Amino acid sequence: MNAPVSIVAPLDPATLALVQEIAQARGISGEVFAADAIREAAEREVEWRAFVQEGIDSADRGELISQEDMEAWFEERVAARRGA
Repeated sequence: MNAPVSIVAPLDPATLALVQEIAQARGISGEVFAADAIREAAEREVEWRAFVQEGIDSADRGELISQEDMEAWFEERVAARRGA
């Protein structure tokens, strides 16, 4: 099993107070909250990069949508929301 490592990050007092407040409300330490937040941010970044790469791959295959088609699609959704 890999041993955990520590990261030191400077926080302004207001941010540290928020971290401590949220951690206390969750019944965890500030360190656990910070570790969870870093993990979640890293996972979101990985998902975002995969999403962007999927779009790049699609474009490379020539699977593109014209500006006119995109605008029409968008306007249909706006009209549907207004009618809802």
